[in-house]
Amino acid sequence: MKLHIETTGSGPKRIAFVHGLGNDGTVWNDLIRCAATSGAYTLVTVDLRGHGRSDRASSYRLDDFADDLVESLPTGLDGIVSHSLGGAVVVRAIDRLVPASAVYLDPGFKLALPDAGLGGFLVRRVRWSIPVFAAAARRGVRTPALTPERAAIERASQARWDRRMALSVLQDVATHPYLVPVPVPRSTVVLSGDAPYVVPDPLPAALEAAGWRVIHENSVGHAMFLENPELVWRLIEPTL
Repeated sequence: MKLHIETTGSGPKRIAFVHGLGNDGTVWNDLIRCAATSGAYTLVTVDLRGHGRSDRASSYRLDDFADDLVESLPTGLDGIVSHSLGGAVVVRAIDRLVPASAVYLDPGFKLALPDAGLGGFLVRRVRWSIPVFAAAARRGVRTPALTPERAAIERASQARWDRRMALSVLQDVATHPYLVPVPVPRSTVVLSGDAPYVVPDPLPAALEAAGWRVIHENSVGHAMFLENPELVWRLIEPTL
C-alpha cells in the first residue's frame, strides 16, 4: 500500500519519521520544526496504514506495515526516526530500506506482557486478555506533560486511526518480539522514563551488548517528542 507522505524542507540530508500506534505524521510537527531550522534536511513523515490520511486495510500485521514502508519510502535515506509501533515496523523493513542510520524512540520491540505459562498462552490465544495485562504493565506510566496545543495535535491524530487494529497489533508485537542482531545500519535507541513498558529488561542491555547505542532520558515519558521536541532533537541529531 502506498502511504500518505508529507515533506518539509529541501536540504541534502533526507530523514523519514514513522509514528506509533494510534498517531499519524502530524505528531512530529514540532520536532520537524526544530529540525527544519538549519535548512540541512529534507524531512518526510508517513501515515501508516489505517492511520491519518492513509487507507484503511483488512490486515494490520507488522509485516504489512513494513511492506508499506518499503513501497512508499526511497531506499538509502540518511536516517529513519521511529516511535513505539513505528520502531517495530522499521526494524522489519530496515534491510530493504538500507538507510545510513536509524533512531528508535521507545520502540515496540517486545512489550511487558507475559510470554510464558498461562499468561503467555492467553496473550497468544485470547486477545481480550491483552488489555488486562497491558493495564497492569502500564502502572506507573506517567501522563504526558503536553502543552494544550500538543495535546490537541495528539487527540486529533487519535481520532483519525482505525481502532479495530489495536488488539491484533499488540498481540502481533507481543508474540513476535524483536531478536537483537548486530545493528546494521548504525542504530540508536532512546529510552524514556516509561521505556520498561515497551523495552523491558534485559532488552536494553542486550541491545548495548550487540553494538546499539542506547540513550536513557528519564526526564520525559513515552510521548517524548511531543513533551520536549527540542531536547529530543538535540539527542538524536548527532546520531543521524
